[in-house]
Amino acid sequence: MSKKLSDLTFVSAIEVARAIQKGEVSSLELTKHILDRIERYNPTLNAVVTILADDALNRARAADEALAKGELWGPLHGVPCSVKDTFETTNVLTTAGIPALAKYIPKRNAVAVERLLGAGAIIIGHTNVPFMASDLQSYNEIFGTTNNPWDHERTPGGSTGGGAAALAAGLSYLSIGSDIGGSIRTPSNFCGVYGHKPSLNVIPERGHIPPLPNILVPPANLSVIGPLARSAADLKLALKILGGPDPNDAIAYSWTLPPSRGTRLSDYRIGYILDDLLCPVISEVKEVLFQAVNALRKKGAELEKGWPPGVNPSSQYETYRFLLESTYAYQLQDDYIEEVREFATKKDGSDEAKAAWAWTAPHKHFQMANVARMTARAVWQDYFLTHDAFLLPTTFIPAFPHDHSEPMIKRRLDTLEGPRPYLDILFWISFATLTGLPATTAPIGLTKDGLPVGIQIIGPYLEDATPIDLAGILTEIIGGFQPPEGYEA
Repeated sequence: MSKKLSDLTFVSAIEVARAIQKGEVSSLELTKHILDRIERYNPTLNAVVTILADDALNRARAADEALAKGELWGPLHGVPCSVKDTFETTNVLTTAGIPALAKYIPKRNAVAVERLLGAGAIIIGHTNVPFMASDLQSYNEIFGTTNNPWDHERTPGGSTGGGAAALAAGLSYLSIGSDIGGSIRTPSNFCGVYGHKPSLNVIPERGHIPPLPNILVPPANLSVIGPLARSAADLKLALKILGGPDPNDAIAYSWTLPPSRGTRLSDYRIGYILDDLLCPVISEVKEVLFQAVNALRKKGAELEKGWPPGVNPSSQYETYRFLLESTYAYQLQDDYIEEVREFATKKDGSDEAKAAWAWTAPHKHFQMANVARMTARAVWQDYFLTHDAFLLPTTFIPAFPHDHSEPMIKRRLDTLEGPRPYLDILFWISFATLTGLPATTAPIGLTKDGLPVGIQIIGPYLEDATPIDLAGILTEIIGGFQPPEGYEA
């Protein structure tokens, strides 16, 4: 029996893939449905900025023909998905929001795109990002601003804001993003969807911009590629599809996702912290977080409050900020480096001074920061010898109003409890990024103003299934994704 397309608008990628394989809906019907929704809702949302209608329809037809012959391309056979406009896609405009790349057409796919296609997905388009994927909002000179589907006056977050907004609005079933400053987790949090920052280097970054095309860089020490979805199960499937060594390395080794440490809530010993004076969480967000933790406790979860022993949040955050800023130093002109050198000597704790120091510090300080990074991972891994997951906020605020003022470092975020530095949003996501640990953001409810709040679940290094599966258990207890008003199926 055929299913109504409207009944499939907001279901998971796994569910819609199953419907296609059972013949309840065709890939062509579903792809047309998603493209119709993009035509209807995207003009005001501006989430999908390069729409591949003809390519998507042709591939959907081919998917249906293959299925009719008994050929299954993979677990996402015929499922419409989206890709962040930072992933090189063959013969598709790929800009990373950089005006100099406004006409850049790659001749190859990024590894992640190749694997998504290999799983049978239909790529319906590229989603919007900030310039160089380096902001907490998603806007650029080429494509303009992406709005949050929960409130068009607010940002969906960055840098995978277009992908998160598209998922929340029912314009895609799965999206690929990247994360170095919370660029998967923050948009997922702001848009009420699921996002996973994998363990470091589980998914190859080849073909991702930045760096600029044809520039080779060493293996990442912070940044990762990862999925966004409307269910935890979709994240796990996507990770299995995308994970594994770069093809150049696969000649020597392979990768397998280790099983989750548990199958039910009682299997997990969980730590948590919902606030810290270093980055206070505003009351309306903290209340939603508290309710989620309380719901877990009522279901019998073994919960332990407080930072893990040995974790110094101030020191780890400062190390992260140094390494984050250092990551971008190679792109700066020498004359600019000399210009900001005087700020580095101030060491007054300002964001300007921190950035200048990271750009100009002797190389030994970069090496020392990397030692601190690995030491921090070891401390967390010791904790995970006796615990299975750690819960903490994703951000201290919900989605905030658009603010494109320059310089970014001078922006302030208004809250009922007073103004906050813009870059405070980096605090809660920093610990998993610094250590390379996996972290899943899951939606847990809405503020009194109707804005999504997510919780971040950190898991043991390379054991990505553990935080993802715990996110799924949390969904069973308190509910998961809900579509925003105005985007009816």
